[in-house]
Formats: sequence, C-alpha cells, structure tokens
Amino acid sequence: MKNIIIGEYESQDIQGQVDKIIRGLGNPDPPLILDDARELLLLDRKFYSSADTSAVSEVVSRLTVAGKQIIKRPMILFDAIRKAKLSALWLPDKKRILLDESQPKLKHRWNEAHEIGHSIIPWHDALHLGDNEYSLNPACHARMEAEANYAAGQLLFLQDRFRTEALDSTVGLNTVKELKVRYGNTLSSTLWRYIEEVGGDTPMVGVISAHPHRPNNDFDPDRPCRHVIQSRGFKRAFSKVSEKILFREIRSYCGMQSGGPLGESDVILKDDNGDKHAYHFESFFNRYDVLTLGRYLHPLSRAVSA
Repeated sequence: MKNIIIGEYESQDIQGQVDKIIRGLGNPDPPLILDDARELLLLDRKFYSSADTSAVSEVVSRLTVAGKQIIKRPMILFDAIRKAKLSALWLPDKKRILLDESQPKLKHRWNEAHEIGHSIIPWHDALHLGDNEYSLNPACHARMEAEANYAAGQLLFLQDRFRTEALDSTVGLNTVKELKVRYGNTLSSTLWRYIEEVGGDTPMVGVISAHPHRPNNDFDPDRPCRHVIQSRGFKRAFSKVSEKILFREIRSYCGMQSGGPLGESDVILKDDNGDKHAYHFESFFNRYDVLTLGRYLHPLSRAVSA
C-alpha cells in the first residue's frame, strides 16, 4: 500500500499545531515524553483489551457509524473493531485516548501519538464520530489517518530538530537506525519520517515488507509490500512503479539471513515517461519486517519515440 501525501495547506496547519505543543513543552531534547504532551493538552489515556467486550462499551453509545443497528446491537461494533484490528481510539467528547493493551508495547508510543494527532487537527473532531456523506467515504477516512500519522511523526520527531539532524548525516539505513535510538521510536516510523524529510522533492522510496525468502503464511504475492513510502519527488515522477516491481528488485539482492542487513544493490527503475534511472537500495530485517531504503542516484537513459 502506497502512502498518502497530504496537501501543503493541511501539512502547514498540522505543523503549526505541533509547533505549539513543542514550544509549550519548552523545546525538549529527544526522546519526547508523551506523558508531558498529554498533560499539556489535558488529555486522558486509558487502556482497553480487544479481547474484552466490556472495555469498549462507552464507545458504542457515542458512535453512529452504522445507524441505529449499532446502538441496538453493540457486539456488531465490537466485532468491527476487532476485525479492523484497531489498536487505538480517540473519544473527542471525553478528550480520552484508548489504547489496546494487547498490542506490543513498542507500538503503544506510535499509537498514542497518532491519536494525539487526531485530537489536535481541528477538522477531525467534526468527522471522527458519527456518520455523514463525507466521513463515511473510504477516501476521507484514509486521508484522516494519513493526516494523523503526519501529526504523530511531526510530534515524536520534534519537527525541525529531526530534519536538521537527518539532513546533516550520511544518507542510508545506518543513519535511520541511529535516529531511531536517539528519538526513541520504532525503526519503521523512523524510516517513514526520514523519507518525508530527507526525500522531500528528491525521489526516495522506502518499503516495509515480508522477508523475500522467508515469507509468512499470510504472504500475498499480489500485495507483497505492507507499506510503500514515497517522497513527494518519487510520487511525482515514479508513480507507475508498483509494489510488485519494488519487491522483485528487493528479492534480487537480499540474502537468506534471519536478521540484520540483508544486502544492498544498485537497481534500475523507470519513471512515468519510461526513462531509466539508477537507485541504490539497501535492506534490513528486524525479524518482523524487512525495511528497505531506496535513494536516487542519477538518470541512465531517455526513451525515444520512433
């Protein structure tokens, strides 16, 4: 699944909201302490278990996502939450974040920041609960999630601080791993943020996928990548490069290792005009996902019409 790149107006607005928080916290050093951010925003945090039907009962009375049928049959909502694998919820009327305690603790930090993102984006309150023609549109929901993810990244990586440190370092997965430790976030979220900031208008791509030679039982060869992270420059010029093409290139150089670096290689990708360009790809397996960073090198040839 390719990432959604939010609009310039929305990104500037979100950056402004996050900047207020960071300044309110006294421009802290990394890693950001989320407890301090919640206290500043007067937010409450509770945990629930996706295995416990009573834990989400208060959500039922506030959602009208399927009209009256949901209200009459609360288990329909609970089943929807469980099937959708929701890891967190935001209740605007109570200013409360609910986190699924059954999720791995390493993911709690990102999930909480994501819900904080919903809470600080002004236009999300009106759309987050209740159904209407716009909010029930899947494209609207996907964009809201992308906006909350962007806000989470801006917050957890302290905006300009991360950008400056990333741009001052050598481009590569080693820098991503160093920044992961410094900012106290997962490798996946650090890779995502790194491509947003270092890539920018330059073509750069990241892939989060299964191990190409050790696939899981639920591996789908038609959708081999869990996430494809595009910089603005990559999306603009290489939008026709599919996840299957990217996964094929990754598989061509990756080794069989059960963890750590899997390999690196120069690969060739065609832009939307059919012209060939060289990238350098490198991949790392954290024993859950393979994370790949592809950085642009140079053009190779131009397609010429006969």
